[in-house]
Amino acid sequence: MDSCQLLCEFQVQPHVPKNFIWPKEYLEDAHEELQAPIVDLDGFLKGNNEATKNASKLINEACLNHGFFQVINHGIDMNLIAKAYDEMDTIFKLSLDRKMSVYKEHGSMWGYSGGHAHRFSSKLPWKETFSFPYYHVNNALKPVVTNYFKSTLGDDFEQAGVTFEKYCKAMKELAMKLTELLAISLGVNDPLHYRELFEEGCSIMRCNNYPCCQQPSLVLGTGPHCDPTSITLLHQDQVGGLQVFVDNKWHTVRPLPNALVVNIGDTFMALSNGRYKSCLHRAVVNKHKERRSLAFFLCPKDDKVVRPPKDIISSDGTKHYPDFTWSDLLEFTQNHYRADESTLSNFTNWLLCSKPQI
Repeated sequence: MDSCQLLCEFQVQPHVPKNFIWPKEYLEDAHEELQAPIVDLDGFLKGNNEATKNASKLINEACLNHGFFQVINHGIDMNLIAKAYDEMDTIFKLSLDRKMSVYKEHGSMWGYSGGHAHRFSSKLPWKETFSFPYYHVNNALKPVVTNYFKSTLGDDFEQAGVTFEKYCKAMKELAMKLTELLAISLGVNDPLHYRELFEEGCSIMRCNNYPCCQQPSLVLGTGPHCDPTSITLLHQDQVGGLQVFVDNKWHTVRPLPNALVVNIGDTFMALSNGRYKSCLHRAVVNKHKERRSLAFFLCPKDDKVVRPPKDIISSDGTKHYPDFTWSDLLEFTQNHYRADESTLSNFTNWLLCSKPQI
């Protein structure tokens, strides 16, 4: 029986399969709630200078420390978010055979995964995911997400594709606005500096389902890691389970129904010349309620060079990371390294040893 079947069939059994059990050093409990800022985006999105200044200050403080904050009044229709959850539930309630028909192939980012068993054999996360790409196409007759759903799951899922097409479009637009706010918070002369990196990029949309577990103290829904991408926009349900590592200990994150979680990833850490911290986080599961979340990962266009703005480098006096492309980092995390808290530093060493510099 493979790990996908184990996850699906053993979640109601008293004992956890050993390849889902994590070493004790990873399982330290979190006892304090993270006091991260809740940033009201209403004034910024309306062009109010004073509100923009206040929002950028809050973001600067959070990102210098741990790279995590939440946003409210973000402009995303909550009904659209609710519809996305409904469509996600339909996918995860499919039979195992049906889900396995769209199973992630080795080297692919897209499709269904149970416990990431297509990549790893130990310390498996207690979750199932469904991932698909989103990028802008000028031809409106070729909706990327809708076509992906139809081609993989069938015509019955066309409406799910339409819903997620709208969801991804809204998230991409918000993420692009956040690149401006991040540039302002960093003191970059041109607030639009980062936009051209991302406008034509292929972003990653991931639906997460964390089933109940009869021995939750032995497993992790997601192991400790920093996202290798640039900016993550996450909506989590009200069950709770997201945790962030700050000041050498784990902190819980209380779900806020109308908020979106934002965290900095490794690529934006490099784009800030290391000023902003890539957020180290994990997810735990529980015995009584499954947990769900919707994660949108903003990524640069594959061939765009990732380097900080000249004014940041000039101010800092040195550049802390070599130039690279998103395709370089993606290759590293997909084929050579399991993302953790040291991905960026290990990627830098790998890049310097294996590739000629740009």
